[in-house]
Amino acid sequence: MSILRFETLAHEGAARRGRLTLRAATFETPTFMPVGTQATVKALEPWEVESTGARIILANTYHLWIRPGPELIAARGGVKAWMRWPHALLTDSGGYQVFSLAAMRDIDDDGVTFRSHLDGSRKRLTPELAMQVQAALGSDIAMVLDECPPGGAGRDHVARAIARTTQWARRCIEVPRPDYQARFGIVQGAIHEDLRLAHLQELATLPFEGLALGGFSVGEPLEDTYRVLQAVAPQMPADKPRYLMGVGTPYDLLHAVGCGIDLFDCVLPTRNARNGQVFSWHGRVNLRQARHREDDGPIDPECGCPVCERYSRSYLRHLIHVGEMLGPRLLTLHNLHFYASLMKRARQAIGEADYRRWAQEAVRRMREGDEVGAQKA
Repeated sequence: MSILRFETLAHEGAARRGRLTLRAATFETPTFMPVGTQATVKALEPWEVESTGARIILANTYHLWIRPGPELIAARGGVKAWMRWPHALLTDSGGYQVFSLAAMRDIDDDGVTFRSHLDGSRKRLTPELAMQVQAALGSDIAMVLDECPPGGAGRDHVARAIARTTQWARRCIEVPRPDYQARFGIVQGAIHEDLRLAHLQELATLPFEGLALGGFSVGEPLEDTYRVLQAVAPQMPADKPRYLMGVGTPYDLLHAVGCGIDLFDCVLPTRNARNGQVFSWHGRVNLRQARHREDDGPIDPECGCPVCERYSRSYLRHLIHVGEMLGPRLLTLHNLHFYASLMKRARQAIGEADYRRWAQEAVRRMREGDEVGAQKA
C-alpha cells in the first residue's frame, strides 16, 4: 500500500468526513489524537487509551530526543513497540519547543540550539536531525521542523519565520525516511490571512502526504484564531489530511471541523483532568467544587463511558480532594472518551448533512451548562 491514503466520505459545506489509512491503522476523520508527549498518555495504560476509540496518538520528538534518546528507543523497536501502543503514532518535530522554550534557545537559519530544560546542556536540533530522530522513533506520521512565532509577533517577524519554515521544510524532504512514514508540512503565518494563504500555496507544491496548521493557541485572541481558520482551512488541498496542531477546547474543535479540519491534538483533556476538571455535553464540570460533595449522579448521564457508568460525582470529587491517584486516572479516561465521542458525533452529523445545526446546538448546550465560567467565541 501507499504510505498514506485519504478519502473523503461525506461533505457538508466545508466540513468533511473522511477515512485515513496508515501502516498501523485505518480510522475515520475528523478525529482527536490524545497527547503522549513522553511515550505515555498521562495516567492511562495504552489499552485504556485504545478503549476510548483512539487509533492514533502523538509523541514529542524534542522530549524523547532529550531523554531517553532515540538510540535507546530504536533499539527496542520504536516508540510504539516500547510503550505497547498497537495503532498509529504521530510525532511532533520539536517546532513547538522553539516557541515554548524561547528563553532557552537560539535560532538561526541552520537550526536551533537549546539549553536542555533538564540540565542546561546545549543541544543542537536541525531539520535533518529532527527527521532522523523521528525515523528512529518509528512514527507513522512525522512533522517537519518549523519556527512557531508567538501570537503577538509583528508581521515582519512572522514573515521571517515563514521563510525559515519553508527552507527547513525543503531540507526535511531530502532526508531519507522509513518506507512507511508519512510527512506533513506545517503552515505558519500567525493571524495574517494573506501570509497564511501564501505559505499554504507554497507548501502545497511540495511532496507532503498531509499539511498542518501550526502557530495557533500561542497567545493570539481567540476570535482571530477562528477568523483565520475559516479563511485558510477550506483552501488546504482537498485530497490530503488537514491537521490543526495543539487546539483545543470542544468549542474550538467544532468550529475547526466546520472549516474542514480532519485531525486534532491538545493536552487539554488530560491536563484538565489532573486538575479536577472534566468535559461533558452540558459544559465543563469542576469536581473540586463543594456542590459535588453529595452528588450521586455521573459526570454526564449522556456519556456512557466506564467512568460515568460506575462512579458518582461525589466519589470522584472525594478522590480529587484527598489526592488519590485514581482520581486523575478516571477523569482522564472520561475526558478522552468525551473527546472521542465529540468527534464521532461530528462525523455522524456530517454524514447526515446535519453538521451545522448539530454543532450549533451542541455548543449552545455546553455553554449554558458550563459551571467553570464563560468562554469567548
